[in-house]
Amino acid sequence: MSDQPNAELTTREAVETAEERGATAHVLDGVDLTSKRLTLDGIAAVLDFPEWAGRNLDSLFDCLTDLSWLSEGEHVLIWTGFQDLADHDPKAFNGINSVLRDAAERPMCGRRFTAVLTRS
Repeated sequence: MSDQPNAELTTREAVETAEERGATAHVLDGVDLTSKRLTLDGIAAVLDFPEWAGRNLDSLFDCLTDLSWLSEGEHVLIWTGFQDLADHDPKAFNGINSVLRDAAERPMCGRRFTAVLTRS
């Protein structure tokens, strides 16, 4: 499931926690990702989405609940600096964060998705 933003948890701690449980960590540096499009492109890049993947919330959900192009097991998206998008485009942030939470509840293809939002 997607964790709530946590000022106490650093990116390094989130990566270590994921790796300790055998998950693969994918870090998204959200600094300067101030639009929906930039953020969706960033998520697609760090999770190595296929070229055919669209850049909208429906495609984001479809990809996050599939992940068949990645190794089996848990994949954790660690979104650091999420506050830039939240400050510049709260609607986009809320939409993307909602998709992250929803996708975490519907694992498929032997891959589990989790998202962790950190401030640093």
